[in-house]
Amino acid sequence: MPIKKSAKKYMRVTKRKTQKNAKIKGAFRSAIKKTLEAIQAKNKNSAKEWLQKSMKALDKAAQKKVIHKNTAARKKSRLNEKVKALVK
Repeated sequence: MPIKKSAKKYMRVTKRKTQKNAKIKGAFRSAIKKTLEAIQAKNKNSAKEWLQKSMKALDKAAQKKVIHKNTAARKKSRLNEKVKALVK
């Protein structure tokens, strides 16, 4: 346990940020999972809809620096590629 007042405060701040980041990560991870499930079920409309939600969630996560912008771009690209393959 920290002794200094500033270290105690930093622990509280870290706890808050960790919870916020976990919520944001959970949002884009679940959206990606739903997109992949729709692709696997060969449901084109649902896959397109969840792709949009996934992209939005990934953009928000990158904007808030929860994940790196290139990581978000890579995930979006790979998802988009899979959905396009399904639509063809």
